Order: sequence, then C-alpha cells, then structure tokens
Amino acid sequence: MVIAVDSSSPPPQQQHVALFAFPFGTHVAPLHALARALASAAPEAIFSFISTPETFTPLPQTAGNLRLIPFDGGKLDAGSSAGVLDRIGKFLAAAPEKIGAAVKTAEANAGGVPVSCVVSDAFMWMAESTAEEMRVPWIALFSAFTLSILTHVHTDDLRSRFGIEEEAMAAHADEPLDFIPGLAAMRVRDLPEGIIHGGTNTNFSVHLRRMGQRLPRAAAVVLPTLAAFEQDLFVFRKLNLPLLIGPLNLLSPTPPISDKEDCLPWLDSYASSSVAYVAFGTVAALPPAELAELAHGLEDSGVPFLWSIKKELRSGLPDGFEERTRLRGKLVSWAPQVPVLSHRAVGVFVSHCGWNSTLESISAGVVMLCKPIFADQRMVARAMEEMLGVGRYFDDVITREGFVTAMDEIMRGIDGKRMRERVKKVREKTVEAMLPGGRLSENFNVLVELVRGR
Repeated sequence: MVIAVDSSSPPPQQQHVALFAFPFGTHVAPLHALARALASAAPEAIFSFISTPETFTPLPQTAGNLRLIPFDGGKLDAGSSAGVLDRIGKFLAAAPEKIGAAVKTAEANAGGVPVSCVVSDAFMWMAESTAEEMRVPWIALFSAFTLSILTHVHTDDLRSRFGIEEEAMAAHADEPLDFIPGLAAMRVRDLPEGIIHGGTNTNFSVHLRRMGQRLPRAAAVVLPTLAAFEQDLFVFRKLNLPLLIGPLNLLSPTPPISDKEDCLPWLDSYASSSVAYVAFGTVAALPPAELAELAHGLEDSGVPFLWSIKKELRSGLPDGFEERTRLRGKLVSWAPQVPVLSHRAVGVFVSHCGWNSTLESISAGVVMLCKPIFADQRMVARAMEEMLGVGRYFDDVITREGFVTAMDEIMRGIDGKRMRERVKKVREKTVEAMLPGGRLSENFNVLVELVRGR
C-alpha cells in the first residue's frame, strides 16, 4: 500500500526556547542547569541561553541544541565601588527594552527559527511582556527556597496584617505566619528583607513585589525542591501551574570541576563524617565580629575543617589562627562544593543556607549548621531545623562557646546521629521521586512538554 503524502502541508515548526538569566549572585547557574536538562530531554528543540557575557565564563561548555547568547545589560560599572544593589538597579532599568533585541539575536543565531517559548529567572519577570507580545508561553524559574515564593505572592497580605518597616518587625517578630498555608513553621522575623522590613520602598523591593504580582500570570512556575516540600499544592494556589522538580544538581549534574587547591586529596586523609566544611557562598559575608567568633569556635572544637573563604576576608581572622590550626584545617579561596559535600569525610556543612547550597548539602546527605545572613536564608534555616530536623539554626549571633556546643552535638552527640539518619531519608525520598514515575520526575516531564509546545 502506498500512503499519499500531502507535500503542500508545511513541516512542523521547530521549537525555539529563549531562557533569560538574572546575571547576579547565584542565579545564573540554576537556570543554566535547567537549560541543560531541558536541552537533553528535548534534543529536537533549540535552546538559547541569554545572559551577560561575563556570566558565561564559569558555565560548563555548551554544544548542540543549547547556545549561549549575549545580553546587553547596559553599563553596570562592575569594577567601580558601586554597591551590588545599585548595579542591579541599573541592569533592571535597562533590561525591559533590551529583551526584545535579545530575542531577535537568538532567532538570527538559530537561522531565523522564531522563539516559541520564553523561560526566565523569576527575577526577570519583565520577560513576560515580551512573551505576551509574541503570543508565546512564559515560564518562570524560582530558584530560591520553595516556600519563600509564598512571601512574595502574599506580600500585600503580610503588609496589611503587620504593617511595614522596623516598627512592624519589632512589634511582631515572634508571631507565626500560620495564616498563610505552608508557612506555619515560620515567624515574622524569618521573612526576607523588603517584604515588611529592611527597606520596603527601595527599587529592589518594589521589583520583588512586582515579581510576586506577575508570577501568577506565568504558564508555569518551576520550583527546584526536595520531596519533603512537595506538599499539598493548595499552598501554591495563587500560581497557575506550580511545577515542583528535584534539585537541579541531581537533575543536571555539572561536568567535572577543577579542584585547584586540592580540597579532595586533603579530605582523603580524614575519617568518614569527621570534617566540617565551611562556606558562605559568593555573596553573603558574616559580620567581622562573628567571623572571628566562628574561627575561635572552629579552633576550640577540635574538629578538622575545610573553609572556603576569600583572601580579602582573612584579615578578620584571629591573629595566629591559620598557623595554630594548620595541622587539621585548610583554608581555600574556592572549593568545588558538590564534590566536597559528596566526599565521605564531610560530616557537617556550616552554611549561610542559600537554597542552592542547601539542596546540594541534602542531596549529598550532609547535615547543616545554619547561620543565615539575608534574603530567604532565615526561612531555609528554620525549615532545616523545625520542619526537616536535618540542621541546627543559629538564631542569634555566633559565639565561640555556642559554636563549640553546636559542633559537639552534631559531630559527636545523639542529636547529630539523628540528624544524619533524617537527612539520609530526606535525600532518599527526593531521589526516589526523581526516578521515572516519581512525582518530581512527572512534573519535569510536564515542563518538557510545555516547552515543546504540547
């Protein structure tokens, strides 16, 4: 039998997904990891990853259907003394009119294939307007703590109830947020800055409030998370289609990372779960007094430690600290975090509780000693201690005595043993949910079909 083919019918349009990164802090890497996962799952589609050129250097090399497209974010004066919020403000002011131009660049680079779907970091919510003009779906990636998205979409509710600025925090700091489904374990003091305190009228807090208002318009909001937070989706009822997927470091593992300062060979000489890994990310920094107290605490604890700390911050360490601890401590300017956390010798992660770092720690089965600094980190720390029981939260300033006590409990005590048992269960449930047929895996499949236009 010969089947007649209608040669007059146009071939199916190739899908072309434009992904817009927020080029500050730790926002670029999660979107790029998502782009890699999508590009692998939909090899027939084109994926254009759009960010400022300076953010491309640390990213894994791309090939095939994933392309890097430079974004003209305006003059950011990166080398000046301007604060990061000033630089972000300049970028956000210039971004809306440049997004359309970036789409045209991506289409030209793809041989004229039109963009059929826009995916952006939630902080780049203004990409929604471009998607609407093009009549294509807009999908947002919210890479911060899963439950913190509720504080943004409920900002007006929170302000109406508690007021704004420091008076609101002083009067209501210890009140629970149980009137918002999903936030019963949180208190007012755990809220990110800009919601009801910490400058509610700054350009950036206004930007975040608008993000919370715009996210319900997205075709889907992608939330990298743990299976433990895949609770009743009723808590996300203000969102159109919340897609909770697994940790991006598990969904799309990064290629081998250079270990320039020999962190892994150093760890090889230590027993299992005996070393404290200390790192506060690339943006967060402890106040000088607490940095010194942390160093004293590490020294007094007797626990071997690997500390990722920039050289310019080491002047704040106690005199003679490096020399006195050199036989059991290693200070590096940068550590390959995922391989370090996965090393058998690491028994605790002393962290600021950024969500990316937290997911990497739980994915490696490592408990946490949490010292949040800003943004959603207080919520993460609260969740690790109160909701999951896999960490200890420094709710106040770090003192050397308090640090020694916490380290002793985690590394040598019954509480630490229980935390390690719980973190393994949290990790196992998440990995299971990411296997074929699991809920997190099915959510990712829904996302793949969305970007495929199905």
